[in-house]
Amino acid sequence: MIDATGIVKSFGKLRVLKGIDFHAGKSEVISIMGASGAGKSTLLQILGTLSSPDSGTLSIDGIDVLGLGQKVLAEFRNRKIGFVFQFHHLLPEFTSLENVMIPALIAGRTEKDSRDAALSLLSDLGLEERTGHKPSELSGGEQQRVAIARALVNNPSVLFADEPSGNLDSRTKEELHRLFFSLRDKYGQTIVIVTHDPSLAGMCDRTLYMKDGLFMDSDDIVMSGSRK
Repeated sequence: MIDATGIVKSFGKLRVLKGIDFHAGKSEVISIMGASGAGKSTLLQILGTLSSPDSGTLSIDGIDVLGLGQKVLAEFRNRKIGFVFQFHHLLPEFTSLENVMIPALIAGRTEKDSRDAALSLLSDLGLEERTGHKPSELSGGEQQRVAIARALVNNPSVLFADEPSGNLDSRTKEELHRLFFSLRDKYGQTIVIVTHDPSLAGMCDRTLYMKDGLFMDSDDIVMSGSRK
C-alpha cells in the first residue's frame, strides 16, 4: 500500500531524513517511535503527501504520488488519505456532523451522501448523541473521535496518525487505542502511527524505531535498551 525508498529531507543545513526506506502492506498497522527530533513527524508528513522530499520515491496504492501535479495530488489526498493529529484541528464554528461532512463535500459528494456517511461513522464511534454539538461542547476524547470520523469519511486507503492520544487521560487513551484496531478490522485501512506511547506501539503489527533520521535495525534497538 505504501512504498517509499531513499527519502531524504533537509531544512537548511539540517538533514532530518537521511535515506529512509518504508513499506506498509494493506490493512497493516505500523507504529513509528523515537526521541523528539528523530524525524518521525517529518517522515509522516512526506508519506502523507503534505510535504515533498528532497529526493527519493513514494507510491501509495500503486500511484507515484511525487509525479502528480498539485491539483491532482490534492484530489488524491482527499480521496485516499486520512489524517489524525494530536491537536484535533476541528473547526470551532461547526458541529461534529458538519466537521465530518466537510471532506466529503470537498470531494464532490452530495450533501445527502456526505451527511449519511458522517452520521454512520459518528454512530460507529459512539457519538450519535453528539452530532449537533460544537467542539467546545465535547470532551477531549470526543473531539478526537470526531477527528477520526472526519479522517475516515471518504473511506481512505491509508490513515496517518501523529501522536493521536498525546493529550488524553489514561482511560480515554486506552479506549482510543482499541478504537484504531477495531476500525482497521471493519474498514481495512493501512494505519501508520507516530507515537511515544509504548502501550499503543505494542498493539501494532510492527514497530519501527527512528534515530537521527534513520530507522534502527533490530541489533541497535536491543543494544540501546529500546526493546526488551
